Amino acid sequence: MSGLCGWIGHGTGAADNRVLIENMAAPLAAFDATPVRALQGARSAAAVAALGPSAHLYQNDGLTVALWGQPALAGAGPAQLGGDGLAEALAQAWRRDPDSVCASLSGAFSLCILDEPRGEALLAIDRMGTQQMSYQAAAGALVFASSADAIVRHPLTPAVIDPQGLYNYVYFHMVPGPGTVYRGQERLLPGEYLRFKDGRINKRAYWRMVFRERPEQDESQLKDQFRQILRNSVREASGGQQVGAFLSGGTDSSTIAGILCEVGGKPANTYSIGFEAEGYDEMSYARLASRHFGTSHHEYYVTPDDVVDAIPRIAAVFDQPFGNASAVPAFYCARMAGADGVTRMLGGDGGDELFGGNERYSKQHIFAMYEQVPGMLRKALLEPAVFNFPGGKNIKLIRKARSYIEQASVPMPARLETYNLLGRFGPSQVFTDDFLASADTDAPLASLAHTYAQSDASSLINRMLALDLKITLADNDLPKVVKACELAAMEVAFPFLSDEMVAFSSRLTARQKLNGTQLRWFFKEALRGFLPDQIITKQKHGFGLPFGVWLQKHKPLQELALDSLTGLKARRIVRPEFIDALVGQHLEEHAGYHGTMVWVLMMMEQWFRQREAQRG
Repeated sequence: MSGLCGWIGHGTGAADNRVLIENMAAPLAAFDATPVRALQGARSAAAVAALGPSAHLYQNDGLTVALWGQPALAGAGPAQLGGDGLAEALAQAWRRDPDSVCASLSGAFSLCILDEPRGEALLAIDRMGTQQMSYQAAAGALVFASSADAIVRHPLTPAVIDPQGLYNYVYFHMVPGPGTVYRGQERLLPGEYLRFKDGRINKRAYWRMVFRERPEQDESQLKDQFRQILRNSVREASGGQQVGAFLSGGTDSSTIAGILCEVGGKPANTYSIGFEAEGYDEMSYARLASRHFGTSHHEYYVTPDDVVDAIPRIAAVFDQPFGNASAVPAFYCARMAGADGVTRMLGGDGGDELFGGNERYSKQHIFAMYEQVPGMLRKALLEPAVFNFPGGKNIKLIRKARSYIEQASVPMPARLETYNLLGRFGPSQVFTDDFLASADTDAPLASLAHTYAQSDASSLINRMLALDLKITLADNDLPKVVKACELAAMEVAFPFLSDEMVAFSSRLTARQKLNGTQLRWFFKEALRGFLPDQIITKQKHGFGLPFGVWLQKHKPLQELALDSLTGLKARRIVRPEFIDALVGQHLEEHAGYHGTMVWVLMMMEQWFRQREAQRG
């Protein structure tokens, strides 16, 4: 694992602080024995666990800078940034103008600056939230780390579970920032920095997504620019390392694979995961992309036994409960690449959230059309006719009309959660009364509404994209891939998330992203002739895990799930009777649908067990 950790405002001397910072940093190198470098003062310390080019440390006159990543610094040339020159340049920038430090950085990074003489600190992460940072203020000190597993090792910030974090996890299948699963702990949001002084925290956004929504050039010029930015981004993400690419056969991964062949001047190493389960295997599209671009292709079929082996390991690598089952195939894909000598994988994440590729965007466009019908017509004519139609429950067309109106009448962004799994079951049916008394069941939707309101985009598609950059990408997909790769001792980079690519996407019009109901219209048109037509027109799928299907037939998987859910009963979070119904009646009714809840609850219990084993 890579990351950084530290604190300011605590300690009695450099010697004791050295012992403590090394203890805090241990989880950061737990899975791949990444080298750890640390610096300490009388009342502060910082450590970075990363391979040489990604670890930057500097200390002088009580000022400590620790940086994880390989970002670019505006106005600085390669000669200034060799070795720990980047950290020193950031120290100088801090002394000149503390508020401008973060805006001068581009690329993926986590940063801390500890100014012990002034009792001040700065924490920051990159614009997309590729790398994370948690923090907690306690007893006049600030403790921070890329992983909560490091923070809870500090004596001022022991682990205390926050019921709200657990509730949010079951609702979203992850814990969205700025919240965490620990009481008193929070996370920085993408493009955010934190200033700490005199025991007080002040957070601000140094960058946010702004959509121009006006065409500036004709589309032929835009397409040329896009292809050039793709080449630049893939070349930069490769970083001179032995690289490979995830290849699911979708538009994003296929694009990265093809561009990697182009800029590398040789067949790219590509890696795909398959499943021997009907409706889940997309290996044919990955093979199609590989043949089209001439990649050096590698495949692995994940089995139910692989899933059993991976579950406790996946739970261990995440610093809080995480319920996206796609982490399992991502891990096996990265591990396969590592066995070939690959040291960095390129992921296609971000394409959907920048260019309009998720199916819900077209669906919400259709629902939004109802809002354009005059209110008087809706209330006085349409809705009475549909909902009062004699025998309407027995007429398919009327049932569909009712469902459409009901969903279209829900305001955004709550409408996105119409089919939320926890909402369908009902919180009072899932959780115990005592647990619900300590959690706010309205908090998840309130947090969505808060994030949705932060965007000033004038179009629905761009408001949804801004929401997904945080909720879908930074809170879910990026941690999934980053942590799965960490478990496989693999670095990962995301070419679509380069600052240049993000800025380019913001200049496209709403129609260039969603043309009626046609998803990622400009993206596909720009790559027509480069990507195979079958991939451009295919339905979106991804690395979905057939967990529910396998759970019905594979005994070791059944035993692990049942043992996990039995253990969860004793924690008095989830109602025992709900668990019994879930693994009995519900799973039999619809394995895929209800299997998701089994997975989410199983991974929560496995996360608890891994943390208890580490402390024990």
